[in-house]
This record gives sequence, C-alpha cells and structure tokens, in this order.
Amino acid sequence: MAEQHRPHTDMPPAFVAALRSAVRGTSDFGAAARALTTMDASNYRRVPLGVLAPRDADDIAAALAVCREHGVPVVARGGGTSIAGQATGTGLVLDLTCHLRTILDLDPAARTAVVQPGVILDDLRAAAAPHGLTFGPDPSTHSRCTLGGMIGNNSCGAHSVAWGTTADNVAKLSVVRYGGEALHLEQGSGEGPEGVGALVAAHLGLLRTGYPDLPRRISGYALDALLPEHPGGPDPVRAFCGSEGTLGIVTEATVRLVEAPRARALTVLGYADESAAADAAPGLLPYRPLTVEGMAADLVTRSAGLPRGAAWLFVETGGDTPAEARAHAERVLRGADAVDGAVVTDPAGQRALWRIREDAAGTATRMPDGTEAWPGWEDCAVPPARLGAYLRDFRALLAEHGLRGTPYGHFGDGCVHVRVDFDLMTDAGVARFRRFSEETASLVVAHGGSLSGEHGDGQARAELLPRMYGDELVALFHRFKDLWDPDGGLNPGILARPARLDENLRFAALPKRPVDVEFGYPQDGGDFAGAVRRCVGVAKCRTTEASGAGVMCPSFRATGEEAHSTRGRARLLHEMLAGEVITDGWRSEEVRDALDLCLSCKGCRSDCPVGVDMATYKAEFLHHHYRGRLRPAAHYAMGRLPQWLRLARPFARPFNALARLRPLAALAKRLAGIAPERTIPVLAPETYSRWLRRRQGKGTYILSTDRVVALWADTFTEHLSPQVGRAAVRVLEEATGRTVLPPPRGLCCGLTYVSTGQLDAARRVMRRTLDRLHLPPGHPLVVLEPSCAATLRTDLPELLPDDPRAAELATSVRTFAQYLEEYAPDWSPPRLDRPAAGQTHCHQHAVLGDAAERRLRERMGLTGELSGGCCGLAGNFGFEKGHWEVSVACAEERLLPAVRNAEPGTELLADGFSCRTQLDQLAGRRARHLAEVVAETIEEPRPGGGV
Repeated sequence: MAEQHRPHTDMPPAFVAALRSAVRGTSDFGAAARALTTMDASNYRRVPLGVLAPRDADDIAAALAVCREHGVPVVARGGGTSIAGQATGTGLVLDLTCHLRTILDLDPAARTAVVQPGVILDDLRAAAAPHGLTFGPDPSTHSRCTLGGMIGNNSCGAHSVAWGTTADNVAKLSVVRYGGEALHLEQGSGEGPEGVGALVAAHLGLLRTGYPDLPRRISGYALDALLPEHPGGPDPVRAFCGSEGTLGIVTEATVRLVEAPRARALTVLGYADESAAADAAPGLLPYRPLTVEGMAADLVTRSAGLPRGAAWLFVETGGDTPAEARAHAERVLRGADAVDGAVVTDPAGQRALWRIREDAAGTATRMPDGTEAWPGWEDCAVPPARLGAYLRDFRALLAEHGLRGTPYGHFGDGCVHVRVDFDLMTDAGVARFRRFSEETASLVVAHGGSLSGEHGDGQARAELLPRMYGDELVALFHRFKDLWDPDGGLNPGILARPARLDENLRFAALPKRPVDVEFGYPQDGGDFAGAVRRCVGVAKCRTTEASGAGVMCPSFRATGEEAHSTRGRARLLHEMLAGEVITDGWRSEEVRDALDLCLSCKGCRSDCPVGVDMATYKAEFLHHHYRGRLRPAAHYAMGRLPQWLRLARPFARPFNALARLRPLAALAKRLAGIAPERTIPVLAPETYSRWLRRRQGKGTYILSTDRVVALWADTFTEHLSPQVGRAAVRVLEEATGRTVLPPPRGLCCGLTYVSTGQLDAARRVMRRTLDRLHLPPGHPLVVLEPSCAATLRTDLPELLPDDPRAAELATSVRTFAQYLEEYAPDWSPPRLDRPAAGQTHCHQHAVLGDAAERRLRERMGLTGELSGGCCGLAGNFGFEKGHWEVSVACAEERLLPAVRNAEPGTELLADGFSCRTQLDQLAGRRARHLAEVVAETIEEPRPGGGV
C-alpha cells in the first residue's frame, strides 16, 4: 500500500490519530483505498472506513485495541477472493497481504511450515516443492489466495479427497482477539477463551447429534471439534478454522505439509450428463485418487481435447514414476463405467485441461448466450453418494424458478459450485433470488448436506443456518462468538447474527440506466456498467508471476498494488459509477491515477476468465476525463504520432541529427512528456510506401483481383521500421505469386488515438480509412504490426458499431503468418535450424492468437518459446514520463532475462515495434520481425510494373 494518510469526512479524527500513533503500518482513509475494498468475489458490497496494512502481529494487536476502544469494527482481508461476502466490512479493513507474507520456517523432517497470514498459497507450495512436499488444500485461486484467508474459510480445493480441508492441515495458530489479546491455539492445550469449555460441556448431546457426517461440512462453527471424544482431544485449532474472521485475526500458523507425488497422470472420463458423472464419482474413491472433479459441457467454451460426453470427471492419480502414475490412471479408466475416457500424462496437456476447470469460477459467470450469472448458491455439499440425486433435484428447482446454472466442482467430496443467472438488478429479481436460496437450502438439508462445502457461509448463507442446524445449535453459535468477541467487533453480520442474504447487494448502487459511452460494448448489450460488472473478483490478475504465454496483469506484478490490478481498476470504475465513495464521476483523480499505470496490453481481454477489457475501459475513461480540458503533453505528442510523423517525413535526416544532440533531445522530450531516460526513435529516410511505389511503379490500387496482396502500411512500419514492410513484400510475393501493391495514402487504424482516449479523433481517422481503403468483401488484409491488427480487429468495430464496413474490415485482418498459412499452404519456408527467443506481442496473444506464428517457426526450425507477459513499452506507455520504472520492471520480468540467457546464435524475434524498441533501448539487442527472418534467404526481385 502506498504511504498515504488521507482522511475522509466520515472518519472520527480521534480514531485516526489513535490508530496512527499505535501502529507502524500504513493506513489510508482516502476514497481510492476504500473503493478498492468494498467488494470481494461475492454479490455483496460494504463500504469500509479505511484500510490498514499492519507490519507485524504487534501492529494487529495494537490496531484491534484501538478499534475496540473506539467501537470500530474490523474485517481481515487476504486475497479478497471470498465468494460469500466475508472479506467486506464497514469498519477498518486489515490488508494482510502487504507485509505479513513471510514463510517463517519450513521443516522438511517434521513436514511443517510456519507462515504469516498473508503468505500466498503458491509461494508456500513453491518453497516446499524442493523437499518433495506441498500443502494439500488447493482452491482454484491458489495463485493469489492467502493462508490466512484459507484458514478463515476452511478452504479445500480439488485435492481434498486425498488431503482434506485446511482444518485438517493446520497444527497451531496464533490469533489476536478484538481488543488486542493474543492467544495460542493447539490441540490439547485448551478450548480458547474462558467459558468455551463450560459451554461445550453444557451441550454435549446437542453437539454430538447436531452435525451431519460428510467430508465437506464447512457451514457454521465447528464446535464438535471441541468434544472430549474428538480424536486427539478437543481441538481449538479445528474449531477456529472456518470462523471467517469473526473470532480473532490469525497472526501466525503452523501448517502440515504432505508428500507430493513425484509423477502425476490425469484420467478424463466422459459421461452422458452431470448427474451420471456425479453418480459415478463415489465408485472411483476406492482407487485412492488425488482428485475427482466434475464439470459439464455448458462450462466448456472452446475445444479442449476432451473425450466424448456432455460431462466429465477429472481424476488425478500419482506415483513415484511416470509409469506408475500412468498405470494407476489406467486402472481408473478400466474401472470406470464411462461413455469415453483418456489418460493424459503430458504435463502441458494436463495444465491445459486443469485451466478449464480452475477458470470455472470466472467462465461460469457468463451463460452461453452472454447472460450474466452470479454466485449466491455457490458451493453446497452433500454426501457423495447423494450427489447425483441432488443435482437432478437441483436442476428441477432451477427450472421451476426459470433460472439457469452451470454446476461443477469437487464431485468426489459431494461439493458443487454453481453460478446462476439471477436478476439482481430489480426488486422482483432479488425477491426470486431469496426464494430460490431458501428452497435450495431446504433441498440441501433434505439430502443430508451442508449449505457451504468450501467457501464459507458469509452473508450469502448464514441467515439460512437454522434450516441446517436448527435454532438451538445456531443459538449456541452466537454464544460461542460472544465468548470470543463480546463486543461484536470482528466481522459483524457474518456467521453469527448475520445480515440478510438480500442486503448489501453490490448491484444496488449502480445506475439504473445505461451510461452514455463511446464504445459499443457488444458483449455487454452496449452497457458500460454491464462491462464493469464483468469483474467478479476472482483476482486471477493478482498473480505474482505470469505463467506460460499469459500476459495479465503486468502493472500489478510490477507494483504489487491492488489499484494497479485489473480487478482493482474495475472496482474503482464500479465505485465511480456508484457515486458513493468516488463522487466526481469521469473527473475522478482516483480512477485516473489507477489507470495511469495500465499498459493497455489487452492481456485481461484473453487471460481474465470473464473477459474484462481494461484497455477499452481506460480509453473510454480518458475520453470523458479530458473532454473539454487540457490533456497531458504525451497525449498530444504520442497520441497524435501519425500526424507528426507524416509532417516530419520530408525532414527525416535533419530530424535524426537534431535528436542526437542531447540538449535539444532533452528539451523535446520535456515538452512532449517523454521520459528523460528514453531515446527518441530514428525516422526512416525513405518510408515503406515510397519504397514500394518506387519499386512497383505508379500502379493503381486495384483489389478486384485475387492476384494481389493487400498489405497494411501501419504507422510504425511506414515511418520507423520500413525494413519490415520490405521483407514482408519479398516473402508474400515469393510464397503466393501475387503482387503487393502500394496502399492508398492516409490510412491509419487509430491506435494511438484510442490508447490515449482521443476517441472523437479516432473515429474520424477510422472513417477516413474506411472511405479510402475499398477492400473488396472477403479480401484479406495483411497487417504486420500486432497492435494495429488488434485495433482493426476489435477497436474499429466497437467504436463504429453502426458502420457495417468496420465489421467487414475487422474480419479481413490477418497476421503475416496467418496469411501465409491460409493463402500459401503448399509453400515451404526456408529452414534455418537455430534457437529463437524474444517476445510474443501482448495484443497478438490477447486478440489475434499466435498459433500460426508458432507453426511457421516450427517449419523453419526455429526452436524455443517466445516470452509471454508484456515488454513494458506498450506503445506510448513506456515513453511517457513517470512510467520508466514500471516499464523496465515489466521487461525484467521475462523478456530481458530470456534474451540475456539465450545462447549465442539465437534468433531474437519480436513482431511488435514496441517490443523491438524495448529490447534495443534496455538490452542493446536488435530483434527482428518474423517476416525479416523469413526474407533473409529470399532474393529481392527486379522492380516490376503496377497492376
């Protein structure tokens, strides 16, 4: 968290002063900090007073003492991925992810680790991996959820059939009560605060008979863990796990580690429907699998190599060797009564399949027709043998209420996740949400189940606990809470004396009518609020390392701050629309500052499970924010780059000479808002189009024949990298036998205008392009610069939704490799047989895909993977003053290390001008467009005439 202490009018000054004098951590009571923490991954929204990032356990104790003295409630927050609303609150939010994320000890012999509450699960797993160990529970948010949050919710994950819940894997806890008292919990060392033992002793019969016996019973307080006959004696640690921050704040935990299989295999089994898959799941448990996960076809949005069927079970098995893991998996396959099945041993293939399952919490938020779906009845659990029957009844109940949902989850444990297309925007829809929740709770109880099987009760289900446990046991829960927290200051409204399940819904604050915006938002019915609602808070953007070819979210990985994550920005936009915390709408400085470090990489458009498109939202915001006002200098300099380059074209040589004079260059950069650390790129003495016209003669631009190639002359290729265009011409003509013709003058995709939010100008430029291009229907357009190709593919039709020419042009766009693959399938590229390194452009990854480029490299014998992530220059971003450090940090994440570690003779590839420029300026290395590499073996043909 940034070092800032901005109060707001609702905060009692005496409390602020007392808190700041008592703690060393940073506090923030400003609008941005509050807006960032109003929501978790649930349907709920509560506005806090402020946020504190404590530095240590003493800070937590001191803060809780001050809060009790002033009557300020407290909610602990880790990754903020809770789905039932328990990570939101109206008082002080304790952000435990800033400082309290240290693994204090890891003992391989004892198979234990001591962790602070803000430790990310994947960080613990990475630290344990060299010892052949892991932490067993692994929710799908493992790359960003914290151990403190897992303890609070008693999280489980896919491997619970083998390794149990979080409560099964915690040995000791250090916690602080409201008021600051520290307690140390360990099995056999007492039951917790004074009076708990007597409470249990007085209600032994109720505690022995009041809980259902099933593996995923998470609802309520686990008071049965304090029974004297509990294995090993009363266990206050187990009783504390799953208390959702209502009893105390964890400051330290000793967790148990389990031996990780040296090899794994995945059996994927296809079934006729989800109920058939659920019926089959218990029969697989005797094979002692690591997972038995279920998923239906309505959750699969793309072909993924799954076996035949309309539902699948993912059954993971382990072994000491790959052969042993495979043999185990094949036994499962032979023993399963499935429609079809397959055993996957390739790690990459397994990861691809698991990604489908892990992204389900996001992808399930959209129905196949684009309708929104929400949590609310998210994760009940029934005895595994009852799961198939429950799902059939559940589907019938959905139909009865006119609702749709996509169940998936941990079928081996009888636990089901589902997002339902509730209408939470109208009173009638909210009333139906309540009726459905009440009836589904009764259905779960009728099947012997638990209202929560993983994510906790929170506000979503706690009101319904009497249906599961009865009034007497729920009253006991309240008394247990009072013994721990007699002042009721810890996470009030959650679990004990809960708020109603239809209160505090996050949609109520949004405007009831669509906001007047510039982009079409075709996936959201033209509604900007609907686009912002896409972010449900699963926080995949908060991962600390980019995996594989992934991009999202480079600015968060560079800063570690929520405000610079995709989710954080979406939350600020949500609050901007709500108008309660952020009150100045499009003029908001809080939103502007958060979006300032958005690289507009478009990574979230593909990597976010729900397709949040922050680059578009940023352009929209900047348009409104600066409408009628003076813009930053960089917007005029780089946002209008195509204009300036056309004006400078006749003076390229003197311009380049002047740019090499340091005093003049420094003055120019200061006036243009360019970072002083940057070097001004060199202008080409001869543009690409001039070269092509000179080469081809005065030919006219006629595209009515299939013997010509339409090659887009983007601004970067035209003025800064004409060698890329020249190379592409040679290759395309050699491979296809067609002629590349000079393009019409004045074409521009509008990229620089869009990225700086100059949307009126962008539309003018785009319309002029459509007027001049005259591309015949169905004729492909080859675009060499990935960012320009992405602009034509997405921004063009979304800014001009009523112009059919825009949609036609968007569908015509091809990358260099895509065109060769489609229009020269029999052509054999040169065989180079050398390693390659470099960057896949983030826009190509997000919008265009790079499968054709991969196949072309493979045919050329260029081995190795290009870096994912973002180069950090990202068009105008890395050139703008104030962005240098983040830009360099993004490059240092993956691109620069990959280039430094490349062996001699490695081909450096980067199709994007930004990526090549970043490598040149930061590493002194020249990368080439793939077209340049292909062209190096092709002789330049003699100039010919036009067509």
